[in-house]
Amino acid sequence: MAEPLSAQRPVSIAESELYFLIARYLSTGPCHRAAQVLVQELEQWQLLPKGLDWEGNEHNRSYEELVLSSKHVAPDRLLQICQRIGPMLDEEINYEIPPSISRVASFFGAGRQSLLLTAKGNLI
Repeated sequence: MAEPLSAQRPVSIAESELYFLIARYLSTGPCHRAAQVLVQELEQWQLLPKGLDWEGNEHNRSYEELVLSSKHVAPDRLLQICQRIGPMLDEEINYEIPPSISRVASFFGAGRQSLLLTAKGNLI
């Protein structure tokens, strides 16, 4: 069996949480099999956010353990986050280079329509 990815390179908390949110989102929609496969791989490669025991030691958690300990995280949390990104950026960025089409909210935007465009016109 191959060495877990977490042993090959550290996985950031943001990556671990994103993996969990993707699996959580898929698990409640029509892609149940994709969610099952993703959960199996997340557990196999130890990519889910770690837990802490009462002594402060980190340990791996299963997907189900994470769901139970994160009841405040709705299955559609990732969708909710995505729906807020565009409007938040529009409020925060003083566009020096305005988007070519205003009010177009898509994650697929490129160039002047990219959500990764900075106020200076550079892509992140």
